[in-house]
Amino acid sequence: MAQTKIIVDTNSYFRLAQNIHPLLCQPFGKEQFTLYMHAELNAEFRASSRLQTIFSWAAEEVYRDNRKRSLTLSKAQKAEIEETFDFMWEYVKEEFHEQRSKGPSYTDTLILATAAVLEIRAVTDDQDMIELAETYGVHQITSLELMKLMFQEEHIDMEKIEQVVEQWQHEDDTPYRNWDKEYRKLFGKNPPKE
Repeated sequence: MAQTKIIVDTNSYFRLAQNIHPLLCQPFGKEQFTLYMHAELNAEFRASSRLQTIFSWAAEEVYRDNRKRSLTLSKAQKAEIEETFDFMWEYVKEEFHEQRSKGPSYTDTLILATAAVLEIRAVTDDQDMIELAETYGVHQITSLELMKLMFQEEHIDMEKIEQVVEQWQHEDDTPYRNWDKEYRKLFGKNPPKE
């Protein structure tokens, strides 16, 4: 059976990969859902001393090995992604960077362009990326929605979800302002308190 590919953005990767390991390239469920990252994530990690400091665990061999494989793309797909990225990036610069002085990064935009061309889901908690995904019709889910999918497909249990959420709170790295409401909606109970 063919895989149902899902691409994970940088923030969601760092929020999930330490506790749900191996996170990437491990098919699960009836539809063989398989998480991938964009090759740019490794470049972004290597170039950022801030990320290396905050997520020092990600430099460990087991996590590096899990990030070795990224999406395999044909020449035609790469060209289409580049073209889609160019349109998206112009929009990001005009609508986000110039108007709001913030917005999706180069890598974030590349991830969404890839998801758009491949017609796959993108996992992100970044509100600007969610807005950009909606603008371009990219199917996007949050880290909590991904964990709900993993739970429904019996890939992880409720204890693992609670462990992840407790770590978010402990590290003061919750996904966005009203994440706890989404948690209640998805899981029918209050999130655990760290």
